[in-house]
Amino acid sequence: MYVRALSVTDFRSWEQADLTFAPGVSVLVGANGQGKTNLVEAVGYLASLSSHRVANDAPLIRRGASSATVRAVAVNEGRELTVQVEIASGKANRARVNRAPVRSPREVLGIVRTVVFAPEDLALVRGDPAERRRLLDDLLVARAPRWAGVRADYDKVLRQRSALLKTAKNARGDTSTLDVWDAHLARAGGVLVAGRLELAAALAPHVRDAYAEVAPESEPVGARYRSKVEAVDALGAPETELPPPEAVEEMLLDEMRRRRPQEIERGVCLVGPHRDDLELTLGDGPAKGYASHGESWSLALALRLGGFELLRGEGSEPVLVLDDVFAELDVRRRRALARTAVRAEQVLVTAAVDDDVPDDLQGARYVVESGTVREMAAALRSTGGGSGEPDA
Repeated sequence: MYVRALSVTDFRSWEQADLTFAPGVSVLVGANGQGKTNLVEAVGYLASLSSHRVANDAPLIRRGASSATVRAVAVNEGRELTVQVEIASGKANRARVNRAPVRSPREVLGIVRTVVFAPEDLALVRGDPAERRRLLDDLLVARAPRWAGVRADYDKVLRQRSALLKTAKNARGDTSTLDVWDAHLARAGGVLVAGRLELAAALAPHVRDAYAEVAPESEPVGARYRSKVEAVDALGAPETELPPPEAVEEMLLDEMRRRRPQEIERGVCLVGPHRDDLELTLGDGPAKGYASHGESWSLALALRLGGFELLRGEGSEPVLVLDDVFAELDVRRRRALARTAVRAEQVLVTAAVDDDVPDDLQGARYVVESGTVREMAAALRSTGGGSGEPDA
């Protein structure tokens, strides 16, 4: 699939911007602070209903505006769909498909698919488990949009049970309500964990292969789903038969019963997929804390390229977004990334300097400056005149 047109209104720094794209490579060049990342962030938002840069929607609305709108025309196997999301301040977001309102913004998921590689992705290796859980959950949604509802259901139950645990000390031994929410959390968690286990097993070989291409002189890497529940954790071992959600549900429920006194004492949920991690290894040890800066970058890149190849191999061709990453990579890693990128139906690249982008990524060039975005003249691109005046 590819995005043929993008329009944003009051999104981030942009009062209004309208772009047209073609399949292949499109590079947005502009100095820091000019808004080029904001444009590819808008494409990513339509794919996941979240930003790869911030945790909530409030910063996405331009200062002084009450809402922001992102609209795109996506082409998938010759079929065009127009998708629009209005991001509201203090109200529920609204969405449209082909100008018709839909009941929930989640109904637009799957129309645009992206894999985004950005400087923030170093946190996938060096950051908290929440970063890696989000990687898995975003890939689940990209594979099948229904997973957005599964994740939302689990988060809702988790909030309800967490609130109940905070007051459980005063329940005077009556745990009937907690029993009900244990069952709800185990059921929703069992579905989510089973999905993550299957995904992690499918993703691991792609990550391993991508890392070997990016860093051939380094030790091999691995990726395995790890759970705080011992019985569930054993299911993430290589060559282990993947369980149905019902089996995971029973394991979670048993662990909740065992740890109930601790949960009541601390007032928090200690059992469930919100406690899990995607363990990354380098050689025989953990990557976190031991991988060098270059190895960490290579592994972060391998995670994104692995996800891209997984989706691509399953027929869900995503748009590959490379947000200001070439300046962070050495020449070898740039070339390795470019080799994968050229296989994508569409690649959107941002760069502060045109020379940072490998020559392999030839395509349209756009100049982003002073609140405008304009395509660079073809003659200037062909002669390498990246500093020339943009075409009006």
